[in-house]
Amino acid sequence: QVQLAESGGGVVQAGDSLRPSCSSSIRALDDYAVAWFRQAPGTEREFVAAISRRGNKLIYADSVKSRFTISRNNPQNIVFLQMTSLQPEDTAVYYCAATLGLVSRDVGQYNIWGQGTQVTVVA
Repeated sequence: QVQLAESGGGVVQAGDSLRPSCSSSIRALDDYAVAWFRQAPGTEREFVAAISRRGNKLIYADSVKSRFTISRNNPQNIVFLQMTSLQPEDTAVYYCAATLGLVSRDVGQYNIWGQGTQVTVVA
């Protein structure tokens, strides 16, 4: 089973970009569909984006569709979330998650989670 680690969060100004990444040091990620979720204080965990094993199917939340891009590099065992035009409402802890099942926006589909990386966007 993979163990996931996120990195690349930070504090940025509105309009800036960030590219968090998700990697596994235990086992290759290419057996897994991978998704990004986020959770702001006092809110439920929210789907952001997901990518299938081969990267040929991408799913986005409507709130990020035109601004975020999910991608993966299987030989390098890493998944990226390119975030542009960041806004204060994007502030949250961002988690990557993996499943041996089909790519999905359903949080219950994913049974392997990282510890999260904080993204803070200041106005």
